[in-house]
Amino acid sequence: MPGLLRGVARTAAIAGTASAVSGRVQRHQAEHFAERDQNIAANRGAGYEQGVQQVYAQAPPPPPPAAATQDDTLEQLERLANLKAQGILTEAEFAAQKAKILAG
Repeated sequence: MPGLLRGVARTAAIAGTASAVSGRVQRHQAEHFAERDQNIAANRGAGYEQGVQQVYAQAPPPPPPAAATQDDTLEQLERLANLKAQGILTEAEFAAQKAKILAG
């Protein structure tokens, strides 16, 4: 029976040691990941701002709007006249749109 008790005691000691080591490893990993997560959270806002600034700095300015050529103006006036002739536009609406086309 003493051999049996010694085997049980040895198994209990090994299991206790393994449990203690496992717990220590888990705590160490949790601390490591918590520190990493804090660093990520702290740098997330700064990284986003830098990325936005880089995108805007690299983006070329939009091209200026193309000036309407005389042909475009004539086409627009013809379409406008057709809408008035079909009765879709009133005289006042026609005059207002015509003024916009000629001003632009």
